Amino acid sequence: MKKILICACVLMSLTACSNKEKEFDATGTFEATEVTISAKASGELKSFSAQEGNELTSGDVVGNIDDTQLRLQKEQLSTTRSQLDANKRQLGASKGATTSKQLDLERQVASIRQQIANAQRERTRFTELVNDGAVPRKQLDEVNYQISVLERQLSATQEQIRSNNASLAQQGKGIDAQIEGINSQQASIDVQQAQLDDQLANTVIHAPITGTVIEKYVERGEFVAVGKPLFKMADIRQMTLRAYLTSAQLEHVKVGQKVKVMTDYGKGQGTTYDGVVAWISSKSEFTPKTIVTDDERADLVYAVKITVVNDGNIKMGMYGKVKL
Repeated sequence: MKKILICACVLMSLTACSNKEKEFDATGTFEATEVTISAKASGELKSFSAQEGNELTSGDVVGNIDDTQLRLQKEQLSTTRSQLDANKRQLGASKGATTSKQLDLERQVASIRQQIANAQRERTRFTELVNDGAVPRKQLDEVNYQISVLERQLSATQEQIRSNNASLAQQGKGIDAQIEGINSQQASIDVQQAQLDDQLANTVIHAPITGTVIEKYVERGEFVAVGKPLFKMADIRQMTLRAYLTSAQLEHVKVGQKVKVMTDYGKGQGTTYDGVVAWISSKSEFTPKTIVTDDERADLVYAVKITVVNDGNIKMGMYGKVKL
């Protein structure tokens, strides 16, 4: 009876061992999206508030690079443009004055013609009176003389208008050419101002993503050049576990598949999270020395990325396990 009990215990132990599943199928390390922010302008770092561990939102201003010279250049361009505006207004006024003078002459012509028409009516009336002997002929001669004077004035004014038209046309072309030249200069200034606005915008240092400052490379007061790294950020709200699977395991994995991810704090400590397979490498590689796969003897493995929502306990570089 004793032998039967011992055999039964051994059998149950072997059955339990054979039914026990492995805790994980692969391991890897946690990563996060990292962004290195570099200077877009050169100059003294007038302010810089980024500190390691700071939580920043995309668009937050964390510093400024000296922009004094750029602002002075912009003010100089604005002054030049204002002067060009004044010159253009002066040219327009000159052209307008010439046109106004021409209009005055045309009004004079209309007035003289009206006076001639009135005088001609008077001449008709006085001619009838002279024929009837009601008035002396002298009055008729005065009307004729007045008409003659008005006709000469009309002729002289019309000639002046024709001369002015030719002069005005030539002068107008010259003024138009000058205004066109001013417009070209102003367009060039507008482009330069837009370039300065872009350069001024580059002196303001923004956080490009929402995340945490993980490294800081400069301090306020330092001189920075274009391209110099200022600080590094990482979005640790969602972490990625980069693990490696053998070809046999890969047969049962696809993008979008839900898996279990476990953190490894050491000594069997860790937390289990829900993960989603986000990427599978299309190319095999040799097993990294720090990675343990289902078959440790496998030489070629495939990298996969599994996204996990971080509760704040997952750190970059931490080891993790995957259960398919």
